[in-house]
Amino acid sequence: MKKQWYESLFENYGQKYDSESYTQGTVGECDFIEKEIKYDKSLKILDVGCGTGRHAIELTRRGYSVTGVDLSESQLTRAREKAEADNLSIDFQCQDARNLPFDSEFDVAIMICGGGFSLMETDEMDCEILKNVTKSLKPDAKFIFTAPSALFPLFNSVDEFYTSTAEGGNSMCSNNNLDLLTLRINSILEFEDDSGNKKTLECNERTYMPSEITWLLKSLGYKTTEIFGARLGEFSRKHELTVKDFEMLVIAET
Repeated sequence: MKKQWYESLFENYGQKYDSESYTQGTVGECDFIEKEIKYDKSLKILDVGCGTGRHAIELTRRGYSVTGVDLSESQLTRAREKAEADNLSIDFQCQDARNLPFDSEFDVAIMICGGGFSLMETDEMDCEILKNVTKSLKPDAKFIFTAPSALFPLFNSVDEFYTSTAEGGNSMCSNNNLDLLTLRINSILEFEDDSGNKKTLECNERTYMPSEITWLLKSLGYKTTEIFGARLGEFSRKHELTVKDFEMLVIAET
C-alpha cells in the first residue's frame, strides 16, 4: 500500500523536526496545560500524536504521568532516546489515533501541533481520531488540542505566512491552495531529513471552521467547547480567535 505523505515525512525526521520553528513553544504550551488541569499531578495524561515526545517529556519532568502515542516508529525512537537521556520513564506506544486501545483510562488528552488530526486523507478519519480520543477519556475529563483554522486562508496568503516564518534549514510549504469545497490546503512541502536528504512531498491538510469543531465535539458528548487563537508557546484564554490565527486552541470537557 502506498504511504501517505505524512508517513513519508516522519520516516527519518526526528532531529530535524525538533529544530523546526513551530516546535519551539513547548515550555509555554506546557505552562498552559498545567494551569488548565490545575497542577493536579494525580491526573493521567494521553499525548496523541506525541511525535518526538516534546510535550510528554516536559510534562513528565514536571511530575505528571503521561502516555504518548504516535503512528511513526521513527519519531517514537527519537522520543525514547530523549527521555532516556533525561532519565525519564515514559510509556511511548506506536498506535494509530484512529484505533486506540484505551477505554476510559485518562483524565486529560492533549493533541498539539496537528497530532495527526487534520493530516488524515478524509474527514471521516479525522472524526475517528476524535472518537478514539474521547473513548480513551474518563467522565469529566478535559481534551486540549490545536487545529488549523479555515478562517486564516480565507483572509490571508498562506504562502506569505510560510515565507515569513521560514528559517534556514527548516521545512517550507509552497504552492498553497485552499479548496473551498473541502477546506483543504494542497501544497508542496520541501524538507531535509535527518540524513541530509532533500525531499519534496505533495501534501494536503484539512482546515476547520470553529463551528465545525464545536459541532463535532458536541456530537461526541462534550458538555463544553471553547475555542481561542493558538499562538506558538503562548497559549492563553485571553487570545480571542481572529482571522490572523493560523491555528485554533480548543478546550473541551466531557
